[in-house]
Amino acid sequence: MAITKETVEDKIEIVGDYKTIQIREATIIKEDGVELTRSFHRRALDCVSSLEEDGTWTHSDTNVSSESSEVQGISAAVWTTAIKNAKKTANEAG
Repeated sequence: MAITKETVEDKIEIVGDYKTIQIREATIIKEDGVELTRSFHRRALDCVSSLEEDGTWTHSDTNVSSESSEVQGISAAVWTTAIKNAKKTANEAG
């Protein structure tokens, strides 16, 4: 009996005005090639993160270098300069 565990990105969605990338990962447990269980984990990536300290804002582009090549490609396509600037303005507005 061979038990295996596999994690795959089974759904990638782009949502909202600022093109948040939502990633659903499925963890699949199989025995002899037959699926026994499947569970899901979701996470979301915003194009920028913003921090306000003493009235000064610092914005950082989200680092996607550790993401899959598919997520990297999607982020490069949808996170334009205009989208990033709009997200920064929205973050500062609160």
